[in-house]
Amino acid sequence: MLKRKIRIRAPAIFLDMGETIEFTAADGRTVGGYLARGPEGSPGVVVIQEWWGVNAQIEGVCDRLSDAGFNALAPDLYNGTVVPLEEPDGAAKEMMSLQLAHAGADLSGAVDVLATLSGREAVGVLGFCMGGGLALVLGDLRPDAIKAVVPCYGVHPWPEAHPSYESYSAATQIHCAAKDGFFTPEAAQALRDKLLSRGLEVDLLVYPDSDHAFFNEDRADVYNAADAALLWERTVTFLASHLG
Repeated sequence: MLKRKIRIRAPAIFLDMGETIEFTAADGRTVGGYLARGPEGSPGVVVIQEWWGVNAQIEGVCDRLSDAGFNALAPDLYNGTVVPLEEPDGAAKEMMSLQLAHAGADLSGAVDVLATLSGREAVGVLGFCMGGGLALVLGDLRPDAIKAVVPCYGVHPWPEAHPSYESYSAATQIHCAAKDGFFTPEAAQALRDKLLSRGLEVDLLVYPDSDHAFFNEDRADVYNAADAALLWERTVTFLASHLG
């Protein structure tokens, strides 16, 4: 898909889907992202990257969401850096050097862009691996707007910045791979129990035959096509039911 760079400051006029854009973060900085637009008035979903960055696979998730009837925006938390899949040590370094205050502001700005684009107050968030952990952070940061959170095998390696869940109010659908050593089924169950203790709607879905990152079709070592298709079907249904 041909991409061109455009500049967006909410409120704004939005252009065709599948664009590399710039928008304003909550702290006033200009940040980049990938926007795929659905039909006019479609609900918005923030897509949060794995530790590799906003690569072609994450852009593809946005494109698929637009085809499913959503506006999808992946803010570029690494400011243009994309780590090759064969360099996990480099990805880990980028993840651990992420400034979480800036990341939160970037994600919050993306929420505002999507709310303006859709004309709806309710926004969803879908995150993978590192992005799954940050999806929960965003739900805690923006309870005014985030009404549906989907963390997929989400990890949160920043002990100092775990969500408090004091303001968190979103319905949550947790996806967990049974063979995952990063986000274990036990950790997923603990998250489910924490959210349930707050009286929130939460669903935990475990995939017994899969390992971490099983949704990523570019990861041939762990990709599980059947489970990836099931995760996608469940995610789209969940987001539509809470944002539509």
